[in-house]
Amino acid sequence: MQFPALALPDDPKLANNIAHFARALRRAGLPIGPGRLKHAIRAVAAAGFTRKEDFYWTLHSSFVSRPEHRLIFAQVFRLYWRDPQYLEHMMSFLTPAVRGVQEERLAQPAERRAAQALLDGQVPDLPEQREEPETEIDIDASQTATAIERLKTLDFEQMSVSEMAAAKRILSTLRLPIPPLMSRRTQVRKGNLPDWRQTMRQAMRKGGEVQAFATRRRRTRYPNLVVLCDISGSMSQYSRAVLHFVHAVSQAHGQGWAEVHAFTFGTRLTNITRHLKARDVDDALKAAGGEAQDWEGGTRIAACLHRFNKDWSRRVMGQGAVVLLITDGLDRDLTYDLGQEMQRLSLTARQVIWLNPLLRWDGFAPKASGIAKMLPHVSHFRAGHNIASLSGLADALTRPEDAGEKHRLMRLL
Repeated sequence: MQFPALALPDDPKLANNIAHFARALRRAGLPIGPGRLKHAIRAVAAAGFTRKEDFYWTLHSSFVSRPEHRLIFAQVFRLYWRDPQYLEHMMSFLTPAVRGVQEERLAQPAERRAAQALLDGQVPDLPEQREEPETEIDIDASQTATAIERLKTLDFEQMSVSEMAAAKRILSTLRLPIPPLMSRRTQVRKGNLPDWRQTMRQAMRKGGEVQAFATRRRRTRYPNLVVLCDISGSMSQYSRAVLHFVHAVSQAHGQGWAEVHAFTFGTRLTNITRHLKARDVDDALKAAGGEAQDWEGGTRIAACLHRFNKDWSRRVMGQGAVVLLITDGLDRDLTYDLGQEMQRLSLTARQVIWLNPLLRWDGFAPKASGIAKMLPHVSHFRAGHNIASLSGLADALTRPEDAGEKHRLMRLL
């Protein structure tokens, strides 16, 4: 289709503003190229720009192609075109709070990404808010390689507001690939398994003379990743960081996971899988925080595992699923047997990887009854208190013989 010659509006600054607006959308994650920009300018020239509503939907039809991009477009449009004063208001949301998923998302979903896209990464200098002024955090504010390496080994619970924001940006880049599993089923391809049936079929077509041997090879399949994240009061700082990591894993393609299922538990079990499918992390965690109403509450690990084994195990644990369990193991529930529930979980999973932030202490010992009941039924027992511990999960998947700290702590039992 040939477009007529483009007649730019009388004010040429409008075309420049649309181009800058398109660049902001691209930085916010929308797939916008020069072709869509030209199409948007032509559409505005044809539809006019006297009414804000017409102008909004004209640009919307040119730049938005997926449902999850609508919210980002709306926030960037509001910041750039509708309310210039609102940009100053959004400066306060560039550095998140550290008080829980719902309180952390004071801005609407995608607003922080929209503000960062418009400001091009310029974050205002805000005073650090620390609950314990006497705690020293020796992290250099400059974005150097040394500062990033030291940030990776810093405990999530000791991070300030700005450090937690930087840590979440690093977590969004982490990946958790899984090697494929060999299936019992085979496929008609060149391999090392003899296919006698296919060989005889080919021979019958040539008078019964066997001229070549057909072979087959095993199919490959990928397991599911099931995340069980403790969001009780003792785990609140770590669970927020882990959910950022889980969202990055669920959004990364080509890592081999068939599906990623996520559950939170404190006093009850909550399925947040559908919320983590949103591409925008702000939108995903705001919805997850609204779904899970037991943030920073008590701990009933046995009851929550019992419900998972009863209601969800057969749905999500097929095909050799890998379970990622994030909890400190401090259970206060006497209704169900925690050891029995963990045994049932381990029998239905290919691997159960337990991340416990209490392993950050050198003198940690499995003295709590909950930890003693859970430890024999996990395949890996590792620390989960900083970025380095989360990035080391790939070793647990590629080296099943490395059980982490499990064998050492089992001897203490």
